[in-house]
Amino acid sequence: MGNDAGMIRPVPFDPELRPHIVFAPPPLTAPRLAELRAEDATEVPSTQALTRGGRIDVQERPVDGHPGVSVLICAPTGTGGPRPAIYHTHAGGMFSGDHRIVLDPWLDEVEALGVSLVSVAYRLAPEHPYPAQIDDVTAGLRWIVEHAAELEIDPDRIIAAGTSAGGGLTAALALTLRDTGGPRLLGQLLLSPMLDDRNDSLSVRQMEGLDVWDSSWNGFGWSALLGEERGGPHVSPYAAPARATDVSGLPPAYLDAGSAESLRDEVVAYAGRIWQSGGQAELHVWDGGCHVFDWIVPDAGISRAARAARRAWLERILA
Repeated sequence: MGNDAGMIRPVPFDPELRPHIVFAPPPLTAPRLAELRAEDATEVPSTQALTRGGRIDVQERPVDGHPGVSVLICAPTGTGGPRPAIYHTHAGGMFSGDHRIVLDPWLDEVEALGVSLVSVAYRLAPEHPYPAQIDDVTAGLRWIVEHAAELEIDPDRIIAAGTSAGGGLTAALALTLRDTGGPRLLGQLLLSPMLDDRNDSLSVRQMEGLDVWDSSWNGFGWSALLGEERGGPHVSPYAAPARATDVSGLPPAYLDAGSAESLRDEVVAYAGRIWQSGGQAELHVWDGGCHVFDWIVPDAGISRAARAARRAWLERILA
């Protein structure tokens, strides 16, 4: 990008990640979206695979009164409740993804920490624009609380978690529950979350055409969710949490991002605003990390460090 002082220079990628990064991802189109969803369908694991040889009990339950919304419940076999729970919202830019995909890191926590994992299926944009997604995620959480005794879950010890679009929806869930009378979350785990529909931060411009999730994909996701309202003056904070004028009174937050990812600056800014409001937030920016680097190269040093830091935070919150 040049060496002149006025030029924006990208952040270099971690050497272990760089060989695995697909630079300048092609712009998203309607046909490509169909292909992505077809690819997602091939990656959905069977229920038997999710049990990890019988060590985890797995069941899928519909959320009453909300067609198309269900929750996948994974609990350690042979342990009694009530257990803490991780309420997981999946990634996919608001327009793709599945609540059974990329669950291995969360199933690791089921086995290591003795928690239940609840992963929610929500409707996708653009067929179902805002507020479908946050309505579904909120309904799933409230259903879990209402059925907590039956599911052997402690309703006072639920941590909401998500990556990318799921991280943004998790932040929106925390705001929604705060503003509508609960139930209150024990914590919120926001991993490379999509928070700001304006898609115009310095990190977005800095990593244009380089990060695996660049401005074109990010813009497509927000447009799918919000249509012509994207970037305008009337976007709800329950759609784009960066729009919230008040972030006080939220449950403790863990936020992380890569230094070389487009969403870095909005994640850092959101953590800063939580601190400024007197709230609790732990922020990690992983040097050289691209978007979802721990999925792309799970054995890289920064991927292992990121997972260890997240588990340490979970252990402290659950203690």
